[in-house]
Amino acid sequence: MAEFIKIYEENPNPKEIKRVVKILRDGGVIIYPSDTVYALGCDINNNRAMERVAQLRGVKLEKANFSFVCEDLSNLSDYVKQIDTPTFKILKRNLPGPYTFILPGNNNLPSVFKKKKEVGIRVPDNSITRAIVQELGNPIISTSIKDEDEVIEYTTDPELILEKWDNLVDLVIDGGFGGNIASTVIDLTGPEPVVVREGKGSLEL
Repeated sequence: MAEFIKIYEENPNPKEIKRVVKILRDGGVIIYPSDTVYALGCDINNNRAMERVAQLRGVKLEKANFSFVCEDLSNLSDYVKQIDTPTFKILKRNLPGPYTFILPGNNNLPSVFKKKKEVGIRVPDNSITRAIVQELGNPIISTSIKDEDEVIEYTTDPELILEKWDNLVDLVIDGGFGGNIASTVIDLTGPEPVVVREGKGSLEL
């Protein structure tokens, strides 16, 4: 049975944030709100938890395209090769925001992602998510929770999410109704930015 915690985005309760982080540190898998859709996440430093997330999404972990959710741009250099000024300016203009930026990964990527040349970075405009990452002290991995229903695509009601995922995850955060449009994905690994997937937000290049 998953825990169900209500956290308000306007003013996330530090006690509740600590509870979430304890679950993450203990290897738990959570469902949490972002500035786009509800997402599955776990601690980036816990391989077993990442295996569980990959299983839930039906993908092999080493092939999974999980995003790294950061509190701000200060942890970028932990996982990303040095980026040039124009690229940094694009990130600075658009983050926090509903975007996933694909950047060249460096040698500090978690061991399971060592073969990957690139990494998707998210800094969501959602104070619950950023408070969790800040308290945890490192990024969480993230993958949106898809719905089997072709019409719905993304479940937005936290109570319905709990119903569906109750026995699969350790915690569902009720941060209010979620969105149903995923993030816009932009590849910044080449000479020019390339929009890989149109989603929420209007990008400033």
